[in-house]
Amino acid sequence: MTKNSMRSLLLPVVFAMFAMPLAAQDKQPGKIIKVESRSPLRQNPYRQLPLGAIKAHGWLKEMLLRQKSGATGNLDKLYETVMGKRNGWLGGDGDQWERGPYWIDGLLPLAYILDDQELIAKTKPWIEWTLNSQQPNGYFGPAKAYDYEPGLQRSPSHDWWPKMVMLKVLQQYYSATGDQRVIQLMTNYFRYQLKELPSKPLDHWTFWARYRGGDNLMIVYWLYNITGDAFLLELAELIHKQTFDYTTAFLERKLLSTQGSIHCVNLAQGFKAPVIYYQHHPEQKYLDAVKTGFADLRKFNGMAHGLYGGDETLHGNNPTQGSEFCTAVEMMFSLESMLEITGDISFADHLEKIAFNALPAQATDDFLYRQYFQQANQVMVTNKMRNFETNHDGTDVCYGLLTGYPCCTANMHQGWPKFTQNLWYASADSGLAALVYAPSEVKTNLPGGTGVTIKEATNYPFSEEIQFTFTTTRKSKFPFHLRIPEWCKKAMITINGKTWKQADGNQIVKIEREWQTGDVVTLTLPMHIFRNRWHEGSVSIERGPLVYGLLIGEDIKMVKNTNPPGSYGGDSFYEVRPTTPWNYGLLETAPDKLEEYFKVEKSSTVSTYPWNLENAPIRIKTKARRIPSWQLYNDMAGPLPFSITYRFEAAKEEEEITLVPYGCTMLRISQFPVLRR
Repeated sequence: MTKNSMRSLLLPVVFAMFAMPLAAQDKQPGKIIKVESRSPLRQNPYRQLPLGAIKAHGWLKEMLLRQKSGATGNLDKLYETVMGKRNGWLGGDGDQWERGPYWIDGLLPLAYILDDQELIAKTKPWIEWTLNSQQPNGYFGPAKAYDYEPGLQRSPSHDWWPKMVMLKVLQQYYSATGDQRVIQLMTNYFRYQLKELPSKPLDHWTFWARYRGGDNLMIVYWLYNITGDAFLLELAELIHKQTFDYTTAFLERKLLSTQGSIHCVNLAQGFKAPVIYYQHHPEQKYLDAVKTGFADLRKFNGMAHGLYGGDETLHGNNPTQGSEFCTAVEMMFSLESMLEITGDISFADHLEKIAFNALPAQATDDFLYRQYFQQANQVMVTNKMRNFETNHDGTDVCYGLLTGYPCCTANMHQGWPKFTQNLWYASADSGLAALVYAPSEVKTNLPGGTGVTIKEATNYPFSEEIQFTFTTTRKSKFPFHLRIPEWCKKAMITINGKTWKQADGNQIVKIEREWQTGDVVTLTLPMHIFRNRWHEGSVSIERGPLVYGLLIGEDIKMVKNTNPPGSYGGDSFYEVRPTTPWNYGLLETAPDKLEEYFKVEKSSTVSTYPWNLENAPIRIKTKARRIPSWQLYNDMAGPLPFSITYRFEAAKEEEEITLVPYGCTMLRISQFPVLRR
């Protein structure tokens, strides 16, 4: 059985005077609002377009459609115990906490991006109940705590944290519809927060809100830019004060070098907190803190797929440590938020690395099952206790609906829809910006009323060429921003078939000219083989935004959960065992010889669903040698041999091995030991 044969936000800140045009955006292509913030907030370089202005094409649309037919579109039936009518966010006596809002935080953007009336209708009861739940004092959401019931989180209903998720949902709903009830609810709720937080701080009920307060803060600033209510800035200072101090923690450089110091998802969400606050206090230390934090995260906990060892707390950089699905989607959202505020190219590069590697690997092709933890070196997916800080009856790496802990069952849905929403931005110079790449189309209006549609035709990240075709209602001059990734040595830009510019990597190029229907911009990003070094001197093989892993034969079977009743994991899940060897070391290769020793083979076509072994559009062939002493330990790859060990014992025979994109794999070695030739 193969993987392929398995069973089949941020809203542009709008001044009050622009409320009417925003509401009309359902009938118009979507109007670019000037990228302006109310004083004293900083003017950001970019801003998201209204939800629905960007549509997915090609393989990305297929991902969204698989979410619709998979768990995202059917979680109320697949996970009825939590997402059914008893959910507290529908007025019921069931689950009162984060899981309902988590699901809608992915379902709602998916529904409006696809313009799918069935999915939109599925979100409406949640939105309407929430909007109608507000009490006279401003509180909204479930208000009653219930006794414990297995499988449900029925308390504490008043916890600040789940409200933060629902605030993000309402923000996106407003972006798509302009429903003014959202503004009224948020205004009343934030007045309630200002009154209550001094006596009931963010960590009054649970510690989660203290570490995730940046999510609350970003909505406060968003609302301030709409209403200008001065009390919101007072509330912002209070929330910032009560939120864990990531700025100091990153700059002091102890947090990320200490295993077990912080929960992996809290960290993923918290990374954006200094940059969110930077909008009100534009001091360099907040940007420096985030840069230092990412450098230390990579040094002490980083892995080839773009994430880090956190299973569930920080657990170092051994490639057999786990990385939680919630970490992937929350880190993506943090990077998207920071990209909009700063325009920093490294955030876009990092976002693509996670989206094109970790994200597709952690869910099945039909988006019905997922892993709680994935491993960068993952050679067996079985029901077995592993060396994780937190274990859920050994089910954490198995592909199932409820393997590991169910938070990821609810939260995994936001990854691809929000990625789509952040492919395009409005720019501060009244233009458009393509800062992240995937097949898509943006339709909006420019200041002055010119309607613009740009279709982005590409098979990126599997191809080097991206073509942008313009349609305008009239000739119009405006800037068009393009990101040149850091990994690209020299990009080529042509306009209507003529060379316009060659550009070095790690910059944003701005094309300012008069545009008209039929104009075509072609961006070519030549990809070369390169490598990065990781734990014990191991190396990853990379090309463009893609990391490559060893192609390992996969024996995939659905198995019954044999753990005792009441255990984690659900009734059944997929296990995957290797059918081919995996214990290879790569041969030491000089940097200038990588293209010679690693041969790239490209398919003539790219499937609409490229993320499995059968459809992998690119393969890399190279030579390697087996390492007999590197064997299984606890159903994992054993301790990683050090690179390069003097007189290390390895097979004399060289074998040809095949590497495929990480996101196409269920089993893989992506961080290889290195052997002397």
